Amino acid sequence: MISWIQNTFQKHFRLIFLALLAVLIVSFIFTIGATPGIGQAGSKIRSRDFFDANLSSPEAQQRIFGDASLSVFLQAGYSALQEDQLQSYALQRYAGLHLADQLNLPAPDSTQLGVFIRDLRVFAGPNGQFDPAAYARFRDNLATNPELNEADVTRVLSDEYRYREVTKLLGGPGYVLDTDVNQQLARADSTWTIDLATLDFASFNPTLNPTDEALQAFFEKNSFRYEVPPQVRVRYAAFQATAYIAQVKITDAEVRAYYDANPSRFPKPATTSSDPAAPKIDIDAATSTDADANFAAVRSQVESTLRLDRARRLAAQAASDFTVALFDAQLRPEQVPGYFASHNIALNPVPPFPRNAVPGILGGSAQVGTEAFKLGPDRPFSDALTVPGGAVVLVWEETLEARTPDFTEVKDRVAADFATDAKRQRFATAGRDFRAALTKALAAGTAFDAAVKTAATAADVTATAGTFGPFTRSAPPEEVNDTALSTLDRLTTGETSEMLATADSGYVVHVVAQVKPDLSATSPRFIEVRDQMAQFNAAQNANAYLRHMVESELTKSAPATN
Repeated sequence: MISWIQNTFQKHFRLIFLALLAVLIVSFIFTIGATPGIGQAGSKIRSRDFFDANLSSPEAQQRIFGDASLSVFLQAGYSALQEDQLQSYALQRYAGLHLADQLNLPAPDSTQLGVFIRDLRVFAGPNGQFDPAAYARFRDNLATNPELNEADVTRVLSDEYRYREVTKLLGGPGYVLDTDVNQQLARADSTWTIDLATLDFASFNPTLNPTDEALQAFFEKNSFRYEVPPQVRVRYAAFQATAYIAQVKITDAEVRAYYDANPSRFPKPATTSSDPAAPKIDIDAATSTDADANFAAVRSQVESTLRLDRARRLAAQAASDFTVALFDAQLRPEQVPGYFASHNIALNPVPPFPRNAVPGILGGSAQVGTEAFKLGPDRPFSDALTVPGGAVVLVWEETLEARTPDFTEVKDRVAADFATDAKRQRFATAGRDFRAALTKALAAGTAFDAAVKTAATAADVTATAGTFGPFTRSAPPEEVNDTALSTLDRLTTGETSEMLATADSGYVVHVVAQVKPDLSATSPRFIEVRDQMAQFNAAQNANAYLRHMVESELTKSAPATN
């Protein structure tokens, strides 16, 4: 995938890279002023000093964030960060370069820069090594790029070198204990052979006969589960699209244009026949690319869809016009229903509903829920809201606070939850019994398959057995669940895990064999892993220090809070 992306950038570098920079830089210019901790949106732009830059300045923003986006591209070969991640990286990178200036870290000479460039991902070929041809294409594209020149790239590359040097100083050697390396090696490189018992939760059906007292106690302990969230009671006026269809006037040209703009919505119907002697459907003909023939076959459907679409717009416009007139009337809340009645517009009742469960008759959309909860005595009616059937206007009646219902209101739910929880608890107990019986049978020399059957009978569960391996944690068998694999962190040869449960199963693992890798401090693999862990720890140290620098600097110019 990475090679494909690199090749795509190399073939179409100019257009893609210009688009990348334009999107990233422009988005930051228009959003950073409203970003918490950096600036405040508004007509008055106050200075936000960040070291020697003013984050309120579009020029400074373009420099800081444009350089950072180019940095990411050079390092990864493509844009690998989300916008918020890029913003954090840009500020952290600028802080690092400021520190490099304070430490008088020199820019690289031509030899150092050449070595640095050879390590950049963007110039790597399919084999992951430096590709002179890729670098040459990059330079050639710069010559025709009006938004980016070689001087800009050289400056960013030089800054990249200095930023990497300052992070090396901040990160230090990245100390790693040999025990940590041993633990990581043992986890990643050990070869495992395991027996796995899988217990089926669905077929586990213990007898449960809870008393009302037990259910009442369960309800009192878990009353938070049954809390009724805040709800709103409204009535709604419906502006149905069907009422406006007769007003819609469309031409043949408009119908055809609508079809041409949405051909996938109107596939040509295939002709079928119940007569077994009838010829088979010609699939090629049914999916013909002849636009005129296809349009003729679905014209009535296209016209109906277009007419309904425009009727919806008329309904929405009528609803909007009505709410404007309603607002201009400056009515008290109790007068609003009468205004609807005076215009022969019915207000239909709706049962109270929470914000996230809007009734289907109101379209079921989150927007309707949000608008409904904005209503109250000071705002007794909503704006026009589009719904699948046209548009609606909501009229507020009351807002109901969150409450905890009586036990009798939710007894059926309590009984169902009690049964689910009790079944889970019994399953966990059965798992402990199963594991105890399994361990005993294995200690007696019973084969694993037979031991699983014996243990399943003793615990009254359904269980299956399997043996897997040898394998490593980096390449586990597809049949082994991640939950089962996680037990290996605490097991070694001959040990049996406790049962770990998921939503539908329980897993008990018996380790047949664990073959550990060479853990001597002189082995090449030990040295490789130790170096990797040291580099990671050093990078974490440097990132933590630079994040602290950014936070401290932003705090200095943060807007005052009351």
